[in-house]
Amino acid sequence: MARDIERRDFLVGAGTAGAVGLAGCIGGGGDGDGGDGGDGGDGGDGGDGGDGGPDMLAVIGYPQSGIQLFRDYYSMASGEHDILVPDGLRDGAMPGQVGNDMANVIGTAPAAGGPNQEAFTTMFQDQYDNEPGVFTSQSYDSVALQILANAAAGENDGEAIRDQMRRIANPEGTEYGPQNFLDAVEAAANGEDINYQGASSATNFNQAGDPASAAYAIWEFRGASQEGTNQVEVQNFEGANPSGGGAMAGSAPGGMGRTIDVGILLPETGDLASVGGPMIQAAQLPARQVNDSDLDLEVNAQVEDTQTSPSAGVSAAEALVNAGMPSVCGSASSGVNVPVSQEVFIPNQIVGCSPSSTALSVTSLDDDDYIFRTAPSDQLQGRVMAQVASERLENSTAATLYVNNDYGQQLSNRFTEVFEEEFDGTVTDQVAFNIGESSYTSVIETALSA
Repeated sequence: MARDIERRDFLVGAGTAGAVGLAGCIGGGGDGDGGDGGDGGDGGDGGDGGDGGPDMLAVIGYPQSGIQLFRDYYSMASGEHDILVPDGLRDGAMPGQVGNDMANVIGTAPAAGGPNQEAFTTMFQDQYDNEPGVFTSQSYDSVALQILANAAAGENDGEAIRDQMRRIANPEGTEYGPQNFLDAVEAAANGEDINYQGASSATNFNQAGDPASAAYAIWEFRGASQEGTNQVEVQNFEGANPSGGGAMAGSAPGGMGRTIDVGILLPETGDLASVGGPMIQAAQLPARQVNDSDLDLEVNAQVEDTQTSPSAGVSAAEALVNAGMPSVCGSASSGVNVPVSQEVFIPNQIVGCSPSSTALSVTSLDDDDYIFRTAPSDQLQGRVMAQVASERLENSTAATLYVNNDYGQQLSNRFTEVFEEEFDGTVTDQVAFNIGESSYTSVIETALSA
């Protein structure tokens, strides 16, 4: 079935008028050079920004390389620049590892803004004795939706599950959430019309398979001596059609007395290991709920490690296909998700539903409607980062330092576009860097130069 791609320029804020938008999502990984993102280029010089260099830096990357990058930054600067980062650098342990409070850094990230956020938070705390982290709610929702679509389809078949994804996620139907997820599974298996309302959002899919609404947060590091981050502000956003859209099955065959197979393809190791662990825990929760219940259904959830690497991710995805998984929660990063989708999911008619891959290139995949995500697109994230830079931080010039892959390049370009066109700012330079370098002094010097 061919798909009519619907691309949004940006989502419209549903909160108080004039409030600052909030954004963020994990992007790509890489085998040294960041995967398929090309060399990234320099993004153009964007103007001269005056004699003193840019007012602020937008740094787009991941914790492992971010630690060295920020060590190098604080060895050559006193922290006089405002620094804006997306969710990929939201690791509360970073200040301690960098050896600096990082008080000049402010971040953005998707928030758990769904109607059943509190129910999920309680479940996660009860199960793991810890607070949910970034993209944990999106991970739970991804697997919950796949289990429901599989129960409605009545078989472990990718095409049948694909056709049920919007039927169980979008209106109309009886509303269910994490707190009564077992009732939802039973209803779906009985062929009833259901409308899953998630922890991360209402989980309505638009024609592109992206969320039709989302919530975002601004956050700050707690400092070098106190690990963690503090959430400063949260706001909900809705698209032009918050109820979603796209093709779906007209009915559900359902059926009990069977095993539901679902794959979990997330980073246990590599540059995103620190966020991947809690995401895997959240993804396993819906399967635990079913397997610990009296329902005449079981869930076989197989976990594979992407290692935050495109090549390892493709191999891990192939292992899931060989194991008979008809749908997969993953992958986490856009630099992994794009090749995994193109080389494994789409050709094998496997449903992929990423909880954190946000690059614009995911939306435009020629995917025959097999690729979904519970995380919003960087189309919005770039706009909101620009808004934070201009309105909250009150900066008129900026430079970007971005990881050399699809995620980094596209988010840098989107931030630049909106910052200059909508907020009359100037981006003096866009500078790419590679994962795993021993020093980032030269790219920092380039970004900070006039």
